[in-house]
Amino acid sequence: MGFRWDLVWSSLPALLQGAKLTVQLTSIAVCFGIILGTIAGIARLSKSPLRLAAASYIDIIRGTPLLVQTFLIFYGLPSLISRPIPAYTAAILALSINSGAYVGEIVRSGIQSIDKGQWEAASSLGLSGSQTMGLIILPQAFRRILPPLGNEFIALLKDSSLVSIIALEELVRKGQIIIGRTFRPFEVWLAVAIIYFVMTFAVSRLVNVVEKRVVAH
Repeated sequence: MGFRWDLVWSSLPALLQGAKLTVQLTSIAVCFGIILGTIAGIARLSKSPLRLAAASYIDIIRGTPLLVQTFLIFYGLPSLISRPIPAYTAAILALSINSGAYVGEIVRSGIQSIDKGQWEAASSLGLSGSQTMGLIILPQAFRRILPPLGNEFIALLKDSSLVSIIALEELVRKGQIIIGRTFRPFEVWLAVAIIYFVMTFAVSRLVNVVEKRVVAH
Protein backbone atom coordinates (compact mmCIF):
# COMPACT_ATOMS: atom_id res chain seq x y z
CA MET A 1 0.00 0.00 0.00
CA GLY A 2 3.04 2.26 0.30
CA PHE A 3 4.03 4.80 2.87
CA ARG A 4 1.24 7.16 3.92
CA TRP A 5 2.56 10.63 4.70
CA ASP A 6 -0.99 11.86 5.13
CA LEU A 7 -1.36 9.53 8.14
CA VAL A 8 1.83 10.90 9.69
CA TRP A 9 0.63 14.50 9.35
CA SER A 10 -2.87 13.72 10.59
CA SER A 11 -1.41 11.90 13.62
CA LEU A 12 0.94 14.73 14.61
CA PRO A 13 -1.54 16.75 16.74
CA ALA A 14 -2.33 13.75 18.94
CA LEU A 15 1.32 12.67 19.10
CA LEU A 16 2.49 16.17 20.01
CA GLN A 17 -0.11 16.26 22.76
CA GLY A 18 1.40 13.04 24.09
CA ALA A 19 4.90 14.51 23.72
CA LYS A 20 3.83 17.49 25.81
CA LEU A 21 2.78 15.15 28.61
CA THR A 22 6.06 13.23 28.23
CA VAL A 23 8.11 16.42 28.69
CA GLN A 24 5.92 17.47 31.60
CA LEU A 25 6.32 14.15 33.39
CA THR A 26 10.07 14.12 32.81
CA SER A 27 10.59 17.71 33.95
CA ILE A 28 8.65 17.24 37.18
CA ALA A 29 10.33 13.88 37.87
CA VAL A 30 13.82 15.28 37.30
CA CYS A 31 13.12 18.21 39.65
CA PHE A 32 12.01 15.83 42.40
CA GLY A 33 14.81 13.47 41.44
CA ILE A 34 17.42 16.19 41.91
CA ILE A 35 16.05 16.95 45.37
CA LEU A 36 15.97 13.27 46.35
CA GLY A 37 19.32 12.59 44.73
CA THR A 38 21.05 15.52 46.41
CA ILE A 39 19.81 14.38 49.81
CA ALA A 40 20.75 10.75 49.09
CA GLY A 41 24.16 11.67 47.68
CA ILE A 42 25.06 13.83 50.68
CA ALA A 43 23.67 11.25 53.12
CA ARG A 44 25.71 8.49 51.50
CA LEU A 45 28.89 10.44 52.22
CA SER A 46 27.92 11.27 55.81
CA LYS A 47 28.79 9.33 58.92
CA SER A 48 25.23 9.29 60.21
CA PRO A 49 22.83 6.30 60.23
CA LEU A 50 21.25 7.83 57.11
CA ARG A 51 24.27 6.61 55.16
CA LEU A 52 22.99 3.01 55.12
CA ALA A 53 19.47 4.11 54.22
CA ALA A 54 20.75 6.23 51.32
CA ALA A 55 23.00 3.45 50.05
CA SER A 56 20.14 0.93 50.24
CA TYR A 57 17.77 3.26 48.38
CA ILE A 58 20.27 3.88 45.60
CA ASP A 59 21.29 0.24 45.23
CA ILE A 60 17.73 -1.14 45.29
CA ILE A 61 16.30 1.37 42.82
CA ARG A 62 19.23 1.10 40.43
CA GLY A 63 19.08 -2.69 40.70
CA THR A 64 15.42 -3.05 39.72
CA PRO A 65 13.64 -2.14 36.44
CA LEU A 66 11.64 1.07 36.23
CA LEU A 67 8.75 -0.96 34.85
CA VAL A 68 8.61 -3.08 38.02
CA GLN A 69 8.81 0.04 40.18
CA THR A 70 5.89 1.53 38.25
CA PHE A 71 3.85 -1.64 38.77
CA LEU A 72 4.65 -1.65 42.48
CA ILE A 73 3.41 1.92 42.89
CA PHE A 74 0.38 1.75 40.59
CA TYR A 75 -0.85 -1.77 41.35
CA GLY A 76 0.88 -2.78 44.59
CA LEU A 77 0.75 0.34 46.75
CA PRO A 78 -3.07 0.75 46.55
CA SER A 79 -3.48 -2.65 48.24
CA LEU A 80 -1.51 -1.31 51.23
CA ILE A 81 -3.20 2.08 51.54
CA SER A 82 -6.66 0.82 50.47
CA ARG A 83 -7.15 3.49 47.83
CA PRO A 84 -6.28 3.71 44.13
CA ILE A 85 -3.44 5.90 42.91
CA PRO A 86 -4.09 7.98 39.77
CA ALA A 87 -1.92 6.99 36.83
CA TYR A 88 -0.40 10.48 36.61
CA THR A 89 0.58 10.46 40.29
CA ALA A 90 1.97 6.92 40.03
CA ALA A 91 4.04 7.89 37.00
CA ILE A 92 5.50 10.96 38.76
CA LEU A 93 6.33 8.90 41.86
CA ALA A 94 7.97 6.08 39.91
CA LEU A 95 9.99 8.36 37.65
CA SER A 96 11.04 10.65 40.52
CA ILE A 97 12.15 7.81 42.78
CA ASN A 98 14.02 6.17 39.92
CA SER A 99 15.70 9.41 38.89
CA GLY A 100 16.63 10.23 42.49
CA ALA A 101 18.72 7.08 42.79
CA TYR A 102 20.76 7.86 39.69
CA VAL A 103 21.11 11.54 40.59
CA GLY A 104 22.27 10.43 44.05
CA GLU A 105 25.24 8.65 42.51
CA ILE A 106 25.95 11.64 40.27
CA VAL A 107 25.91 14.01 43.24
CA ARG A 108 28.08 11.69 45.32
CA SER A 109 30.72 11.44 42.63
CA GLY A 110 30.57 15.19 42.06
CA ILE A 111 31.15 15.94 45.74
CA GLN A 112 33.98 13.44 45.96
CA SER A 113 35.67 15.06 42.95
CA ILE A 114 36.18 18.29 44.91
CA ASP A 115 39.65 18.57 46.42
CA LYS A 116 39.75 17.81 50.15
CA GLY A 117 41.73 20.99 50.63
CA GLN A 118 38.46 22.87 50.13
CA TRP A 119 37.10 21.27 53.29
CA GLU A 120 40.24 22.09 55.22
CA ALA A 121 40.24 25.70 54.03
CA ALA A 122 36.59 26.12 55.01
CA SER A 123 37.25 24.58 58.41
CA SER A 124 40.12 27.00 59.01
CA LEU A 125 37.70 29.85 58.30
CA GLY A 126 35.36 28.55 60.99
CA LEU A 127 32.62 27.25 58.69
CA SER A 128 30.53 24.33 59.85
CA GLY A 129 30.15 21.15 57.82
CA SER A 130 26.71 22.16 56.52
CA GLN A 131 27.93 25.65 55.63
CA THR A 132 30.92 24.22 53.81
CA MET A 133 28.70 21.84 51.87
CA GLY A 134 26.09 24.43 50.94
CA LEU A 135 28.34 27.41 50.23
CA ILE A 136 31.52 25.88 48.86
CA ILE A 137 31.31 22.21 47.88
CA LEU A 138 27.89 21.93 46.22
CA PRO A 139 28.29 25.01 43.96
CA GLN A 140 31.57 23.62 42.64
CA ALA A 141 30.19 20.10 42.34
CA PHE A 142 27.16 21.38 40.42
CA ARG A 143 29.39 22.69 37.64
CA ARG A 144 30.95 19.25 37.28
CA ILE A 145 27.74 17.22 37.44
CA LEU A 146 25.77 19.37 34.99
CA PRO A 147 26.60 17.18 31.93
CA PRO A 148 25.60 13.89 33.62
CA LEU A 149 22.45 15.57 34.94
CA GLY A 150 21.59 16.47 31.35
CA ASN A 151 22.19 12.87 30.34
CA GLU A 152 19.89 11.74 33.15
CA PHE A 153 17.15 14.03 31.84
CA ILE A 154 17.53 12.55 28.36
CA ALA A 155 17.54 8.98 29.69
CA LEU A 156 14.43 9.63 31.78
CA LEU A 157 12.72 11.30 28.83
CA LYS A 158 13.08 8.05 26.90
CA ASP A 159 12.36 5.79 29.87
CA SER A 160 9.12 7.66 30.55
CA SER A 161 7.69 5.66 27.65
CA LEU A 162 7.30 2.80 30.13
CA VAL A 163 4.45 4.58 31.93
CA SER A 164 2.32 3.88 28.85
CA ILE A 165 1.81 0.47 30.44
CA ILE A 166 -0.49 2.06 33.06
CA ALA A 167 -2.58 3.69 30.30
CA LEU A 168 -1.19 7.17 30.79
CA GLU A 169 -1.53 8.83 27.41
CA GLU A 170 2.00 10.09 26.88
CA LEU A 171 3.73 9.86 23.50
CA VAL A 172 4.01 6.06 23.23
CA ARG A 173 0.48 5.46 24.45
CA LYS A 174 -0.87 7.98 21.95
CA GLY A 175 0.98 6.08 19.25
CA GLN A 176 -0.55 2.80 20.38
CA ILE A 177 -4.04 4.31 20.30
CA ILE A 178 -3.54 5.64 16.76
CA ILE A 179 -2.18 2.28 15.57
CA GLY A 180 -5.19 0.52 17.06
CA ARG A 181 -7.41 2.79 15.00
CA THR A 182 -5.48 2.88 11.73
CA PHE A 183 -3.59 -0.46 11.67
CA ARG A 184 -0.55 1.39 10.27
CA PRO A 185 2.26 0.77 12.78
CA PHE A 186 5.25 1.76 10.61
CA GLU A 187 4.14 5.33 9.93
CA VAL A 188 3.05 5.93 13.52
CA TRP A 189 6.14 4.47 15.19
CA LEU A 190 8.37 6.36 12.77
CA ALA A 191 6.63 9.59 13.75
CA VAL A 192 7.00 8.70 17.43
CA ALA A 193 10.72 7.99 16.95
CA ILE A 194 11.27 11.30 15.15
CA ILE A 195 9.52 13.24 17.91
CA TYR A 196 11.65 11.52 20.56
CA PHE A 197 14.79 12.33 18.58
CA VAL A 198 13.83 15.99 18.26
CA MET A 199 13.13 16.24 22.00
CA THR A 200 16.37 14.55 23.08
CA PHE A 201 18.43 16.50 20.54
CA ALA A 202 16.94 19.79 21.77
CA VAL A 203 17.66 18.89 25.40
CA SER A 204 21.25 17.90 24.63
CA ARG A 205 21.88 21.20 22.82
CA LEU A 206 20.28 23.14 25.68
CA VAL A 207 22.47 21.35 28.22
CA ASN A 208 25.56 22.21 26.17
CA VAL A 209 24.61 25.90 26.11
CA VAL A 210 23.92 25.99 29.85
CA GLU A 211 27.16 24.11 30.57
CA LYS A 212 29.21 26.63 28.57
CA ARG A 213 27.60 29.56 30.37
CA VAL A 214 28.10 28.01 33.80
CA VAL A 215 31.74 27.21 33.08
CA ALA A 216 32.29 30.72 31.71
CA HIS A 217 31.09 32.20 34.98
